[in-house]
Formats: sequence, structure tokens, C-alpha cells
Amino acid sequence: MPLSIEPFDLHGRPCVRLRHPGGATTDISLHGANVLSWKPTPSRERLYLSPNASHAPGTAIRGGVPVIFPQFGARGPLAKHGFARLVAWRFTGVHEATPFGESAVFELDDDEHTRSLWPFRFGARLHVALAADALQVGLEVLNRDEAPFAFTAALHTYLRVAKLSEVELDGLESTPYEDSARNGTPAPAANAPVRFEGELDRIYAAAPRALRLRDGASTLNIESEGFRDTVVWNPGATLAASMGDLGAGEHLRFVCVEAATVMEPVTLAPGERWLGVQRLRE
Repeated sequence: MPLSIEPFDLHGRPCVRLRHPGGATTDISLHGANVLSWKPTPSRERLYLSPNASHAPGTAIRGGVPVIFPQFGARGPLAKHGFARLVAWRFTGVHEATPFGESAVFELDDDEHTRSLWPFRFGARLHVALAADALQVGLEVLNRDEAPFAFTAALHTYLRVAKLSEVELDGLESTPYEDSARNGTPAPAANAPVRFEGELDRIYAAAPRALRLRDGASTLNIESEGFRDTVVWNPGATLAASMGDLGAGEHLRFVCVEAATVMEPVTLAPGERWLGVQRLRE
């Protein structure tokens, strides 16, 4: 049986729910093509969405899987994390002829507004594929311009956790990183799993493709393709409390493990296409 599609609204924003015959669901807002929820079973939410998230026009949704394009962070002239997460995308339906087989496809094309910010013609697609025990999200970018362009990008994935003090991320033990919480200071490989004790904001360049998040007895496998780097983030207590769309104590409920291309931008010649993928599997 194919995926079923259930349109609905959240805070006045059109959304789509995909339902797998096995019971798994995922919700996607057309605002930013932001994946909001992934439930392998009806009682098991795997993504974190802030209860204080804004869904207003021109703002980013705090949680789920925001799409960062065409600029990561403040590493360029655009607003932080670019414009893709701030604008409406089109839902074109569930398609079988995609890089992932059956997947929901969301599209964003350049327009007068995007060209006023970033003067290139492009096409972006977000592919969301749902299996009984897995969620796969792919970001595809096409250069429709007459000149090459370069970009950075990420899937800013917020993963729900039960007890932050017990969370460990395996797979990055041998990879040095840039410590963004300490002004981008280079840091050597930790030779230990990542643990979340206070504010943590790291960019692991050329990171391994397969990671594992352990949260007590729960395990989540995280894989990526196309993206070169991994970003790991948790704001810690002080920063979370200062963020209006997060709030005191909310840092205890999630960690971000982001498939990203940050340290070396992707350059596309006219007509070229790029695809980056993140897979989450129980």
C-alpha cells in the first residue's frame, strides 16, 4: 500500500501528514518545508518541536528539521541560515520516480524576493520518504543560472531525548571539530562519545557518514550522504532560557545532529545538480 496524504493546518499554516501502512507518520509544514514530527509508532515522537516555536511569516520554526540554504549560520552576507526556512514551499505530491523511491516532494524556485537576497536562479526540492522504522530527508539543489554559484546547507535536525544527562552520540570520537561555542576555536578529536554538558556547538568537518545516538535504552541510527560535515548543537540552560522561541529547561528535551556542508561550500556549474541526504532509523 502507498503512503496516504492528510492535509491539515497548524497555527494557520498548511501542512501535510504522511502515513505509512505500518502506522508511522511524519508531518511537514509548507512553511520552510519544515518536517515537524516523525512518529515510528503513534506513541513515539522522535523529533522535537518547541512549544514556543513561531509559525509567523518570515520567521523560522524552532524544531523538527529546518532546511538551511543557501547559507549556514552567519558565514556570508545573508540573514543567519539563509532564506529557505523562512518562505513557503510547494507540495507537489507523493512521487515514485525520485532518488528514494516513493517520497513526498516539496519545491522552492527562485523568485523576485529570493533574487533580491541571493542573485541566482535555482530550483530546490525536499524529498521526504517514510518507512515503517525510518525517515529519510533529501535536499536537492539545481543551478538554473547562467553562471556558477556556491552555497552551504544543512538539515538542522532536532532529535527528541528523554534524559539529556544520559545521551551519548557515537561515531565522532576520532574527528576534530570547530568549537563554535568558543568563537570557532579548533579542537582535537575527543576520543570519546559526545556528551551534552552545558552549551555545545560543534562543526565536525569531513565527518563519518554513520552515527548512533544513545538515549538510555533507546538508540537511533543517523546516516548521511552528500553532506560533508556534521553539526552537533545544544544551547545549554542559559542560552535556552534567553531564546523566546525555546525557553527555560527546553534544552533538556533535544539535541541537534545536523547533516551539513559548511566548511567547504558546494559549487554548481549551470545545469548541475547536488543532493544531500539524512536518514534516521530505529
